[in-house]
Amino acid sequence: MLRRQALTLGSLLLGAVTLGGWTLFRQKDKSPLLLSARDDGDGKHFAVGYRLDGTRVFATRVGQRCHDIINHPTLPMALFVARRPGTESYLVDLRDGTLLQTVASQPNRHFYGHAVIHQSGDWLYATENDTSDPGRGLLGVYRFEGERLVHSGELSTHGIGPHQVSWMPDGETLVVANGGIRTEAESRVEMNLDAMEPSLVLMQRDGTLLSKETLAQPMNSVRHLGIASDGTIVAGQQFMGPSHESSELLAIKRPGQPFVAFPVPEHQLQAMGHYTASVAVHSELRLVALTAPRGNRFFIWDLDSGEVRLDAPLPDCAGVGAVADGFVVTSGQGRCRYYDCRQTDLVAKPLELPAGLWDNHLHLMA
Repeated sequence: MLRRQALTLGSLLLGAVTLGGWTLFRQKDKSPLLLSARDDGDGKHFAVGYRLDGTRVFATRVGQRCHDIINHPTLPMALFVARRPGTESYLVDLRDGTLLQTVASQPNRHFYGHAVIHQSGDWLYATENDTSDPGRGLLGVYRFEGERLVHSGELSTHGIGPHQVSWMPDGETLVVANGGIRTEAESRVEMNLDAMEPSLVLMQRDGTLLSKETLAQPMNSVRHLGIASDGTIVAGQQFMGPSHESSELLAIKRPGQPFVAFPVPEHQLQAMGHYTASVAVHSELRLVALTAPRGNRFFIWDLDSGEVRLDAPLPDCAGVGAVADGFVVTSGQGRCRYYDCRQTDLVAKPLELPAGLWDNHLHLMA
C-alpha cells in the first residue's frame, strides 16, 4: 500500500501530460516513451522502455517472451503481456523498470498476448485460451488491488482463439479479434485449419454479445486491431490457406457498416506473404499503418479513401504506433524508424534506438 501511495503521489508531483486518456508524468525535455518486448543476442527476454531519442529508461529481464503492452490510465505502471502460449505476464513500474508482479495464468489457461485496462483503472481484461477445451476464447478478468492484479473471473469472447482485444471510443465496449484457431497447452500448432472460425466481436463489459461478423475466407485469421476515434475498426489478418491463394489481409468496419475487406491493391496483398503483424490508426491524420514482417514491407493508407500513402521495404518490420505527426516502426532485424506523415510526401528518419530483436508490438506515450 505504501508503494501504491508513492506511485499516486509521484504522478501528481511530476508534471502531467495527457495522451489517449493516460496521464504521463515526464520532464518537458523528454521525448516520447516507447514500450516493447525485446530479446538480446543470447535469446534472453526483456521488457524495455526507451525514449525516442535513444535514452534507455529500463530493460527488465523477464522469464517468458512478451507481446503487447498496456499501461495503467493513472499510475506509472504497465502490463507486458505474455506471447501465446505464455503463462506469465509482467507488471512493471515505468519509472525504473521495477518488476512489481509476475501475473500467472489460471490452471488450464494461457495468455494470447493482449489485454486492456478499463478507464477507471480498476479492471483488466486479457485474451486467454481454455486448454481444457482448446481454443475456447476467454477474457480473463483481473482487478487491481494496490500494485497487484488479482484474478476475478472470466468472460467468453464468443469465439475461438481470441488474439487482440481493444476498447471502442466509449471506453465500455470491447472489440475482440477471434483468430478462429484451436491450439493446445504449451503449443502453437494449429488443430483445426480445415474448420477455422475467425470473427470480429463487439461485446459489453459484462460479456453480453453485441455483434459477431466474419470475412469471406474462413482460413483468414482475424488477429490485430486499430481503433479510430470515430469508432472505425481496422483489423489485420493472417491467412492460413494455400500459398497460391490471395487473401484479404486488411479489413475495416466503419460505424454502422459491416466488416469488409479494406481496398488493398492485389500486388500489395501478394507482397505481405499472407501475414500481418501490427496495425495502427492515426485518427487526426486519418491514416492506417500496417507491418508485414514476412514480406519485409511497411504500408500506410488513407483511412477514408484507401489511397496508398506508403509502400516501403523494411526488414522484419515489427511494431507500429502513432505519434503526433506520424508513425514509429520497430524492426526485428534493422533500424527503428519514424515517418512524418504531415505532407503528401512522407519523410522517413532512422531512430537512435537499438537495432533489431524487437517484438511485433510497441506502445507509445508522448
